[in-house]
Amino acid sequence: MTVRPTLRCLRNDLGITLPSVDDPLDEIDHPLIRKANDQFAVPAGPRERIRSVDDVIMFKVKVQRWRGAVVESGEPSWLVAAGVREDGSRDDFYEALATAAVAARARYNAEHSPPLKSQTCCDQWLPVEDDYDRYRAEAGIRLLRALRDTVHRLVCDSLLDGHEHAGEVAGAELGVLVQGSEERGTYVALRITGSVPDGMVAVVLNLVPGCDRDGWYSEFAMPDRPLRPGEQAYSNLMDPAEAARLLEGRDAR
Repeated sequence: MTVRPTLRCLRNDLGITLPSVDDPLDEIDHPLIRKANDQFAVPAGPRERIRSVDDVIMFKVKVQRWRGAVVESGEPSWLVAAGVREDGSRDDFYEALATAAVAARARYNAEHSPPLKSQTCCDQWLPVEDDYDRYRAEAGIRLLRALRDTVHRLVCDSLLDGHEHAGEVAGAELGVLVQGSEERGTYVALRITGSVPDGMVAVVLNLVPGCDRDGWYSEFAMPDRPLRPGEQAYSNLMDPAEAARLLEGRDAR
């Protein structure tokens, strides 16, 4: 599970300019965002509820002088408010948050009927449609990263043992077989199983390192077996130097 700041929290509380859509908000290099993602990475991780807020379940996140409020809602979850602990005070951020939430409840009840039964109203901090629009806009970046990681892992695994290796991403199964010979050079075959758009096939093929993007050929079989129902297969030649660099990068990690 990832924790991302709302746009309001990002700009107003953290003082950070909204980055391009290529930079997911949960990966922003800020101590409070990093701490929130570490703390809430697993459902069984540590949780301390903000007891002074009762209309929404909020949890505390603390690092250095930074204090934050997280609303846990699955994937993604949200850092909805943030501030700093002032010298000589322990948790003044949470006291100020509760005071503002009580005042918001009073304003709501003065303008609406029936009144809220809770003691607080935190609507002003919760994610809005713009936050979800931004999250959806980042979906392409998350998919491209998952595809790249999977393709590179499968290529490395096959380079090491000469066998086909498979992995699943975005509802499709990918299989990669890399073989080297003195006559043909480094040969790579990639197959895709599942109903995927043509655009995704092109993206996957372009992620195989060291291959001419115009050098892919559609195949009727993998090198060591016929195709199974629903499989598409493609082949190309791989630059051995690029293959070596890929393995070196994997070893370095």
